[in-house]
Amino acid sequence: MPTDDPKPDTHQLAADSLKAHGHRYSSARRRIVEALLRIDGPVTIPQLVEADDSLALSSAYRNLSVLEESGVATRVVTPDDHARFELAERVTRRHHHHMICTDCGDVLDFELPESFEDSLDRELHQAGRSATFTIDRHHLDLLGTCSDCG
Repeated sequence: MPTDDPKPDTHQLAADSLKAHGHRYSSARRRIVEALLRIDGPVTIPQLVEADDSLALSSAYRNLSVLEESGVATRVVTPDDHARFELAERVTRRHHHHMICTDCGDVLDFELPESFEDSLDRELHQAGRSATFTIDRHHLDLLGTCSDCG
């Protein structure tokens, strides 16, 4: 569960995950994590660099790759030309889903009520058992058209 100030815990989880994968929690990686915390939603690399002008575009690409490989950041696949990135749920400890616009590629986060998540988990695990598949976790991507494109 999130705390009032998730940053210290988030940074420790990010540092631990990077270390476990043989990487340092460099100042550039910390700035990327800070920017992703501030923005609070999936963003393109140009949007990330715009949010923190101390980040160079090439450094953002390189470091996001390491953050993704280490499980600190997650890539959100969209139909446009730009991948979007956000902090991984295991780092933020905030379970959520996405609404993805199939026209412009914008991504909106949304959360479901806990009772619905519990019911969804039960149904998904049942579907997994029926297929002799073990489900570890789930995420939902809803595809449609945002209000700007509709």
